[in-house]
Amino acid sequence: MPANIDQMLKVCREVIAPLVRADQGELYLVAVEPDQITLHLAGMCAGCPGANLTTKGVIEPAVHAVAPTARVVVTSGIRIPEGASLVT
Repeated sequence: MPANIDQMLKVCREVIAPLVRADQGELYLVAVEPDQITLHLAGMCAGCPGANLTTKGVIEPAVHAVAPTARVVVTSGIRIPEGASLVT
């Protein structure tokens, strides 16, 4: 697995997911490639007006700290994308 992918997954597990869980939310990994990660916010984050703030203020900076050029795609809602896995 490329280093970028390992680093992005690690930051999701160790930084982003615990912060999302602290707000009663759930973080799902939809897809990851060396130059892009796709995440989904669910639980209390589904439809929350603060989801965009979480994306811009927490998720993107955390991912860009380990993969500066990666594209970060974040969706939100009660319906979990097919094939997505809960980040624990």
